[in-house]
Amino acid sequence: MFDLIPFGKRKEDAFSQLARSFNEVMNDDFFAPFKSSTMSFKTDVRETEQAYLVEAELPGFKKDEIDVDYAAPYLTIKAVRQEEAKQENDRHQVVRRERRYGEYVRRFYVQDIDEEGIKASLKDGILSLTVPKRQRLNAKRIDIHEGG
Repeated sequence: MFDLIPFGKRKEDAFSQLARSFNEVMNDDFFAPFKSSTMSFKTDVRETEQAYLVEAELPGFKKDEIDVDYAAPYLTIKAVRQEEAKQENDRHQVVRRERRYGEYVRRFYVQDIDEEGIKASLKDGILSLTVPKRQRLNAKRIDIHEGG
């Protein structure tokens, strides 16, 4: 990134420049997987008059590996993967063992929804949620009159 520095402020010591450079590198998205224990996934959210439509990409996940919860006002999608591949030789000695564990979480702030009407389906690695909005009662407009 480029920094705009006024001419009078260029007398920075070497340590300050090094610290700033280090902070810029550590804030880079390259280190994002190491900064938190949970990972994210791509989602599309659309809004209609009646509902919010959420599509989350979760390829390779089975239905029982995905949890969808609503605790007002947060809708949370969580997918947990726990895979283990193991190969043994004819004497039942482990020749190779690979494990892969991961937790993927997205949380959305939603209000005024019909939590009983939330529907979810999973097809071809896409989790589709329909989150209906709570029906609002028609508000009555009150006329304001001048004077007493």
